[in-house]
Amino acid sequence: MGNAVIGFNLFGHEIQIDPQGYFTVFGLTIHWYGVIITLGMLVAIIYAMRRSRAFGLTEDNIIDMILVIVPLGAIGARAQYVIFNWASFKDDPAAIFRIWEGGMAIYGGIALAIGGMYIYTRRKKMPLAPFLDIAGLALLIAQSIGRWGNFINREVYGTPTDLPWAMYFTQNGETISAHPLFLYESLWNGVGFVILHIYSKKRKYDGQIFALYVLWYGLARYMLEPLRVDSVLYLFNTDIRVSQLIGILSVACAFAYMVKKAMQKPRPLYVDTVGADNGGEDGTKPTESNT
Repeated sequence: MGNAVIGFNLFGHEIQIDPQGYFTVFGLTIHWYGVIITLGMLVAIIYAMRRSRAFGLTEDNIIDMILVIVPLGAIGARAQYVIFNWASFKDDPAAIFRIWEGGMAIYGGIALAIGGMYIYTRRKKMPLAPFLDIAGLALLIAQSIGRWGNFINREVYGTPTDLPWAMYFTQNGETISAHPLFLYESLWNGVGFVILHIYSKKRKYDGQIFALYVLWYGLARYMLEPLRVDSVLYLFNTDIRVSQLIGILSVACAFAYMVKKAMQKPRPLYVDTVGADNGGEDGTKPTESNT
């Protein structure tokens, strides 16, 4: 919607904003999209570091992991968007690098980040699952906050609706009300984080929280993607929406994984193994009470 004036029906048309996508500091242009994405990442990182001991990890492990997965995640997320939306870039390849204009696909980012995490844990001779668990919780935080960058960019909205909570765009004298999909997903991820944060303290096995994250987020993308009308990525020349397809496949894989784990003999959590072997850094078992 470009530079359309935006607001929510719930607050009437008297309260509306026309936010500029960037601001300048000492002549340096800073885009709000990047600021909001960065804020989400910082909050997620702080959370992961504070919870690290509850998963048998250290803050150094988290920092090392961040240095690996953040750049890989950004590359993967942008790569997926570009690959399945190549028509928008083929005449202007330089636009591939203008990520502040929007255009990131989370599944590509997750896939490449997991690859980097796998290599890191193999080299450290540590299990991958605890890292995935804490990453799933951190992702929900980052995604919940980061979606507001889409609001500033006037993107990730759905089909027309007159519901009280609809967002509207006014441009050239025309007003269109639509489902605020960015808000739906932000709230969905926020609720998911609260639920999984609480449940993580009673998790049954390493990898369970990440599996639940994959299921929770995949379900959201499967349900919300059909409503989306802007920047939808399709599977090449088909009518199949990439995120919806990956979403339902994610749900199926996560569910199958959890069923398989439920049928297996329970194994100790990694945090309990670490505690039994050598305790935490201060000689105590790294449980929730030590975080």
